Amino acid sequence: MDIRTPIGLMFLIIGIILVFWGFISGPEIYSRSLNVNVNILWGLVLVAFGAVMSGLAWKAARKGN
Repeated sequence: MDIRTPIGLMFLIIGIILVFWGFISGPEIYSRSLNVNVNILWGLVLVAFGAVMSGLAWKAARKGN
């Protein structure tokens, strides 16, 4: 098993949870962060990183390395 597979899945799951929480949480908790919803932003970053890691693992599995 390629190490990128569980790492990618872990970051995807955590990123999806953060994005979901960012959408359902109230805007008043972001007043200290200049009204920027950091949960959505960092959730998207984690989803992107998880997708890259999963894609690299999938590409390596198809290539046979």
